[in-house]
Amino acid sequence: MGTSEKFQYGDGRWGGDLAAAPSLAIEVQDSDIAVIDYRPAPEGLGRFYLGFQPRDLYDDPSESEPVDVEAEAEAFATWAESVGALDVQPNEVRRLMAIEGEEPEDTFVEETVVRLLRLVGLSVPKGLAG
Repeated sequence: MGTSEKFQYGDGRWGGDLAAAPSLAIEVQDSDIAVIDYRPAPEGLGRFYLGFQPRDLYDDPSESEPVDVEAEAEAFATWAESVGALDVQPNEVRRLMAIEGEEPEDTFVEETVVRLLRLVGLSVPKGLAG
């Protein structure tokens, strides 16, 4: 099995408490998938992927629930306001998201994670900056 790195943002800092709002958890898996969990989020939302969706990478729909890309992009752009990014547009978020059946733009998902963090004005945590 491959490597996995986890980063969490809460209490306004990396390594902070995920119970504090707003919070962000990022799990990078084998440089192919990044699971993005953010709170607060509307009911039924709060998770999307960068790189590949697990259901595509493993060619198995049971590996991950379908993602409503448009709704997640809108909700994450709203979430970005809670960390001080007032000009994030949903289409900017959507361009970075893993879309079912599409190849990612970046070779390594860590590159996409860094672009997402810069988009919302968060620092890049140690261990991800490379």
